[in-house]
Amino acid sequence: MTLLKDFRHIILYGLILAILVFALKWLQWKFLIFDNSIDIYIGLVSVFFTVLGIWIATQIVKPKVETVIVEKEIIVTQPEKFIINETELKKLNLNSREYEILQLLTKGHSNADIAQTLFLSLSTIKTHVSNLYFKLDVKSRTQAIEKAKRLKIIE
Repeated sequence: MTLLKDFRHIILYGLILAILVFALKWLQWKFLIFDNSIDIYIGLVSVFFTVLGIWIATQIVKPKVETVIVEKEIIVTQPEKFIINETELKKLNLNSREYEILQLLTKGHSNADIAQTLFLSLSTIKTHVSNLYFKLDVKSRTQAIEKAKRLKIIE
């Protein structure tokens, strides 16, 4: 069975050639063949091989697409409820106002926004932010927020 499957193109090619030879022999007896036999024969052979070449090219160039479906189990864990790390908060020795400002910094507020929200002056906010930087041992807001999240003192 597999031998037949492997040679089906060759068998098909042979059958087409046999039909072509039969057709040419049948047409040979007609008067048209006698007058233009060489021209018709060359034309039919060229058309046949052109079609055959196109068919072979499409078979060779045809992409072998194989669809593979991969099923993979993905375990999704529920996010834990955030719990403030009280020991780290006590180690940093942050007062309540500094901690409140740190939470507002985490939300992306500017110094002016924090001053307006807490009804404090801008210089007071700058002082608290500087104290936060010193206590957290950082040099920027981004570092302060990253370290506070790593220590789990803010969400």
